[in-house]
Amino acid sequence: MKKAATKKAAASSPAAEATPAKAPAARTVPAQKAAPAGAPPAGRTPARRTPAQKAPARTAPVHQVPAGTAPADQAAPARNEPPVEKPPVEPMEPTPATPLTITVSPALSAADRERLLSGTHHEPHSVLGAHPVSGGIVFRVLRPYARSVTLLCGELRAELHDDGDGFFSGLLPLREVPSYRLLVAYEDAVLEIEDAYRFLPTLGEFDLHLIGEGRHEQLWTVLGAHVTTHQGVTGTRFSVWAPNALGVRLAGTFNLWDGTAYPMRSLGSSGVWELFVPGIGEGELYKFDITRPDGSHTLRADPLARRTEVPPATSSVVTASDYEWGDEEWLARRADAPAHQAPFSVYEVHLASWRPGLTYRQLAEQLPAYVKDLGFTHVELMPVAEHPFGGSWGYQVTGFYAPTARLGGPDDFRYLVDRLHQAGIGVLMDWVPAHFPRDDWALAEFDGRPLYEHTDPLRAAHPDWGTLEFDFGRREVRNFLVANAVYWCEEFHIDGLRVDAVASMLYLDYSREPGQWVPNEHGGRENLDAVAFLQEMNATVYRRNPGVVTVAEESTAWDGVTRATHHRGPSGFGGLGFGLKWNMGWMHDSLQYMSHEPVHRKYHHHEMTFSMVYAYSENYVLPISHDEVVHGKGSLVSKMPGDWWQQRANHRAYLGFMWSHPGKQLLFMGQEFAQGAEWSEAHGPDWWLLDPAYGAADDHRGVRDLVRDLNHVYVATPALWQLDTDPAGFEWIVGDAAEDNVFAFLRRDREGAPLLAVSNLSPVVRQDYRLGVPDDAAAWHEVLNTDAARYGGGDVRNPHPVKAEAHPWHGRPGSVRLTLPPLATVWLRPA
Repeated sequence: MKKAATKKAAASSPAAEATPAKAPAARTVPAQKAAPAGAPPAGRTPARRTPAQKAPARTAPVHQVPAGTAPADQAAPARNEPPVEKPPVEPMEPTPATPLTITVSPALSAADRERLLSGTHHEPHSVLGAHPVSGGIVFRVLRPYARSVTLLCGELRAELHDDGDGFFSGLLPLREVPSYRLLVAYEDAVLEIEDAYRFLPTLGEFDLHLIGEGRHEQLWTVLGAHVTTHQGVTGTRFSVWAPNALGVRLAGTFNLWDGTAYPMRSLGSSGVWELFVPGIGEGELYKFDITRPDGSHTLRADPLARRTEVPPATSSVVTASDYEWGDEEWLARRADAPAHQAPFSVYEVHLASWRPGLTYRQLAEQLPAYVKDLGFTHVELMPVAEHPFGGSWGYQVTGFYAPTARLGGPDDFRYLVDRLHQAGIGVLMDWVPAHFPRDDWALAEFDGRPLYEHTDPLRAAHPDWGTLEFDFGRREVRNFLVANAVYWCEEFHIDGLRVDAVASMLYLDYSREPGQWVPNEHGGRENLDAVAFLQEMNATVYRRNPGVVTVAEESTAWDGVTRATHHRGPSGFGGLGFGLKWNMGWMHDSLQYMSHEPVHRKYHHHEMTFSMVYAYSENYVLPISHDEVVHGKGSLVSKMPGDWWQQRANHRAYLGFMWSHPGKQLLFMGQEFAQGAEWSEAHGPDWWLLDPAYGAADDHRGVRDLVRDLNHVYVATPALWQLDTDPAGFEWIVGDAAEDNVFAFLRRDREGAPLLAVSNLSPVVRQDYRLGVPDDAAAWHEVLNTDAARYGGGDVRNPHPVKAEAHPWHGRPGSVRLTLPPLATVWLRPA
């Protein structure tokens, strides 16, 4: 696996065209003089200079041409096609009138010269490089700080004329443009390099057409930085979308952050700027030096960078991957059953704090084993895309295409996903297309004007988080985001995207007061652009990646979040097309109920039963996520009333109720062992609570043992997941026993096989508690009891099979009498 090491330019080398080992390196020839001492600091344009005094060159003599006698050179049209094999180029036959000499080239116009130096030239390839003109081929080079530039063409070696300000040029009496290299002499080194301005564009018309249409589903393959071989030369192609820019230049470690010598060309009306730089390889840092419409400059990270520096550093990094995956078996069976009809139990993880200090590869040695032991089917990773502020937990993204460099490189993250797959664990990741931060080196007013954000300030500014909202109505922005969703699934084998803050995208008046928003074309509050984007994203992801699931964090009653996009609902909208939706209502109501003292719970009984009124309106996930255990909300166990024993008993009973309720499960790290403190990204879970040397370790280990057993019984019991989205999979036994604080219901699989779940959320033992049961089972036996001694409970159990009696109860022909432990959930199956 390649590791792209960050390279720093040597302070003594202002040219810095030295390349990494994997790219063809420029030949450095010893020189007698040192490099110019006054090399500019990063990002500054060099002062213009007059022609330097040069030593006698070992070249043909220079013949001056009177000013204005040669016509302007004609640039060859750029075509995106393979180079044609040409015979060796020969100079024109010398005659007394046309000796074989290099002459001063036709003068570069003052306008072109000024535009190149100020970074506002749209077509640098039309004046730099080699071009046929009357009398031969003109060569022009822009190399600030160079002492001299010599043309190497076969056996021909000709020094170009120093035109000042870093420009060098010459006219050779050749019939056609040859293959050539440049020998650039600086004060302390001489570099033999390829000329970046002799190459055709690296993007084709079809790619540009798709970008213009907003339909390039693999946008990351054409924009950004890519190590490649172009016209037989190895280097890196750079491209960026910046339609409002007056010019774009490339700056990085390879040119001491001075982009003067690296202007990029604009590819027609696409808004895309491109440059192939020979000799640049993995590990080089870079940014785009963008000239805004007002003429000022801004240095920006690459929006499609696939690797970044470790924050707080902000440069993009040239990277390539040769990772060899080992998860073929996982991918082959991933689409066997849709997520809503399969076991789906999720462990939510903040990677940077799960075990603080571990890298992706170190996490790969610990996380899969831990999750597999606990029986979770999936992990959900809080945003791994690059973000500048760790305190945002990854929800304010600046590098949408780059896994955070805090934990390693892109291939290291691939390794983690691969190892999870090989352990039989699916990988979801939080994805944040709703907004982005205002950092002046990232997406905000990227090319000097609103580009990724909406042009209307009322719609651009997110009122809650101080961030900017994407302009979902702009096709290139939609393309950027849709392709990003596809990118994580295809490049990193991600099995699902949990889409953050969907509600903030769907409503124009989200967190806005009257007068702060404008209705849509129909007079409504729905953000029609966001609706269309989400539908396109979901349709594209599902079409391209069978077995992948998208999950919406959507906190309102929007109609059809998990309905197919082509099925219209009562609201007139097609479905958003998500596979699953977080059930925020269930989470809020059930936690509210559990926070009450048991003596008061009878007045809040509906908070535990109301979810079944709408349980089949969407395909739901029941989330106990990071949002519920931060910012003063306390951990899950600390929300529970009573003393320490009662808190743990409530905690265990609640998890048992949750795992048996229709819907998938999600539990945030630390809650699986009843951590008492709320989570902090600064130190992560309190693992010391499980240390045998700690006096109360058994209390915490008991809760973790329960979570393990919940998952294992859950996966082995289709009744608990097979019909999660079908009313046929659920039957109330008793849902109105408010005075007893008891809830009892049946779950069934496709074959009708039942599981009986009973929760007694009062602190008293209920002996001989009669419940109606189906008449197709002669006896029932416990398969799980959250009050078991091994979990830290009082071990009030039904140790033997409980026989059904021909005693009608709860509207059923038979019944059983159970012993219900206090503050506990019991699961029973037919014996």
